[in-house]
Amino acid sequence: MAAVGAHRPGPLKQQNKAHKGGKHSGSSQRRAGGRVPVKAQPRRRLRDLNRVDRRHQALQLRRQRKEAVLAEKRSLGSRDGPPHLVVVVLLHSRAAAHDSLRLLQSQDSAIVRADEGTAGGFALLCPRLKQRWRFVTAQAGDLHAVLDLAKVADSLLFILDPVDGWDSAGEHCLSCLFAQGLPSYALAVPGGTDLPPKKRIDARKKLSKSIEKRFPEAKLFPLNTEQESSLLLRHLSSQKQRHLAFRDHRAHLLARAAEFVPSQDSDLVGTLKVSGFVRGQTLSVNSLVHIVGHGDFQVSQVDAPPDPLSLNPRVVKGQKRSQDMEVQDNSGNGADEMEEDVKVLMKADPSKQESLQSEVVPDPMEGEQTWPTEEELQEAEDSLKANRRVVKVPKGTSKYQAAWIVDDGEEGSEQDDDDDEDDDMDDDLMEEAVSQEGESSEEEAGEEESETMTVSECLRDDQYDEKMEEDEQMLERYKQERMDEMFPDEVDTPRDVPARVRFQKYRGLKSFRTSPWDPKENLPRDYARIFQFQDFSRTRKNLFRQIEKEETEGALVGWYVTLHVCNVPVSVMESFKEGKPLVLFSLLPHEQKMSVLNFLVRRHPGNSEPVRAKEELIFHCGFRRFRASPLFSQHTSADKHKLERFLRPDAALVVTVYAPITFPPASVLLFKQRTNGMHDLIATGSLLSVDPDRIVIKRLVLSGHPFKIFTKTAVVRYMFFNREDVMWFKPVELRTKWGRRGHIKEPLGTHGHMKCHFDGQLKSQDTVLLNLYKRVFPKWTYDPHVPEPVPWVRSESALPEREVEME
Repeated sequence: MAAVGAHRPGPLKQQNKAHKGGKHSGSSQRRAGGRVPVKAQPRRRLRDLNRVDRRHQALQLRRQRKEAVLAEKRSLGSRDGPPHLVVVVLLHSRAAAHDSLRLLQSQDSAIVRADEGTAGGFALLCPRLKQRWRFVTAQAGDLHAVLDLAKVADSLLFILDPVDGWDSAGEHCLSCLFAQGLPSYALAVPGGTDLPPKKRIDARKKLSKSIEKRFPEAKLFPLNTEQESSLLLRHLSSQKQRHLAFRDHRAHLLARAAEFVPSQDSDLVGTLKVSGFVRGQTLSVNSLVHIVGHGDFQVSQVDAPPDPLSLNPRVVKGQKRSQDMEVQDNSGNGADEMEEDVKVLMKADPSKQESLQSEVVPDPMEGEQTWPTEEELQEAEDSLKANRRVVKVPKGTSKYQAAWIVDDGEEGSEQDDDDDEDDDMDDDLMEEAVSQEGESSEEEAGEEESETMTVSECLRDDQYDEKMEEDEQMLERYKQERMDEMFPDEVDTPRDVPARVRFQKYRGLKSFRTSPWDPKENLPRDYARIFQFQDFSRTRKNLFRQIEKEETEGALVGWYVTLHVCNVPVSVMESFKEGKPLVLFSLLPHEQKMSVLNFLVRRHPGNSEPVRAKEELIFHCGFRRFRASPLFSQHTSADKHKLERFLRPDAALVVTVYAPITFPPASVLLFKQRTNGMHDLIATGSLLSVDPDRIVIKRLVLSGHPFKIFTKTAVVRYMFFNREDVMWFKPVELRTKWGRRGHIKEPLGTHGHMKCHFDGQLKSQDTVLLNLYKRVFPKWTYDPHVPEPVPWVRSESALPEREVEME
């Protein structure tokens, strides 16, 4: 009986001697001297390790990861690394920030140095512990400042109220921080000493239970004494650092000092000298930098001033480290305001410097034919002679006037060329109704403004009526969103315009999933201004692999440098003087160029207002923020994606906009600005791809009702209202809400009735549908300037209420 499993030899199987063929076999063996040819180990042998080898391999990998974590902890805040940047975030209006910072400053043998830019910021130097920290307090209610500081912070220090924890503004701030990406954090609770001991313990237990959902396994640190502040500092320096991917691949810097030098031509634009510690990656002078909230700029020079936060003041850190690089003399630069010990590390090379070009300048003649040759001109003249015609003209008509006289058969030949003049023809009837209502309301408002009327001293009633008008507009949006949910993509066929004219840009598809659609067909003019990758994922992988393996020349991580940023508006310096943080990120190649970005987002559960497609929203994408009017589409694995008219609360959607190229991973936050200036968080997600070829299809559904029903045929009405429309849409397949499929056989009469054939008998309550499709593109509404939000309205507490246990 044959064995069940055949024997398979292992890698060390028996090797028999080869046959000694040939008369020179003995001489070849003597020449080899007893050496045996090397046998290549198969790949399976490298994988199939025994138990002991696998254990040693896992132990080595574990040691390597542990050593990497320890090295990162030792470098952060040490003499060779940047100071430990701690951002203090107040989560409650009653949180005592001043007392907490005073306790942190009162450390033994610690040196405190105040910052120049941010209000309330200071540096803490501990030579005994060989550690240095920099504490920056985010302005209460300034959402942009909190998010910008969290982009570059090593740790966040949340200050809570001992009774309520955080209020509504703190809840909104935490939602934004979690969506953007939360670095390492610590929770401090100052105060509470005025409460009785029993109530103090009960309040602490209640607060610990309340933060379990937001901060699992988090520890609350009381902050009332110097000893407790020392424990908090020890925890901040020893905890594991959480990485944010979008900042780990790019060099970034938080300005500690800044100086603006106006240009010779204008005082509104000049050179901004920004000083700070390099973090993340090596900073190259030839790469572009992005000032968060202000735009992209070029760097002309990098200097090495003395380190103001050095643990050993006798050693000038900038001079010591500048020896590794070519030090240039700046005496000929005319920079008299610079200090004598400031050395120039590097200057930009114009041949290697990145360009600020963000758009392609389209050539209007691209795609047109070239200058004709003599043969083509001769052929054109012959064709003109052959096409000459004789036309009766009135007496005294010139040749130029006679050329415009056409025969009766030529009328209407140019009517099809006027279809592209109206850009809003493809919008649905719902949008037209809204626009008509808006125009009528504007006209009525204009008529009211022109009237003369007496206003009473009390204006509260008028202000209340204005709020009621906003409520009516919101109610109309709710109705539109509800109608779109009940009857998705259904529109009414217009009575005044033929359907073949109203929907002339739409087409029918046999199958939305399998029917082909060319992504390069009928592209808009804006597509001539953008950049596109041949293979975006491959470019991204090669770029990140180059960052990890190759060493870039520039300012290393931990160096204190001064960047000379060119052509910066004076508004950047004014915002820095007001106490707002100045954050710089170096851009990767191609990240200043415009393209089509696709974000995968989900609706934030705290917002339920209807958000319509093509409304202006505020984007916080990675280290950028901008305004744009996006498109919403379904997230599927097909090659075509259906447009969504509203931001759905129950599914993930893809948001498409024109924006600068950003390499994922990068988080994205979507805000909507209210009429009072506040920003509401409506959706969160991440960057999906940079792909202009992603096809977003808008669907329109025309509905009809069965008038007479037979076995497999039916007479349908109310879908069209003239015979020509029925003949025009005859090739498009029909379907019903109850799953029947069919097609139009012939029109009946002249009022739009049509005879249709189906694969089964219809029900009287069924509805006949006809689907039309058209590709849509986002609007070019990109604006890098985002208005500052109004501080969030605070309430007393945002923690969930819990039942009180009765004794």
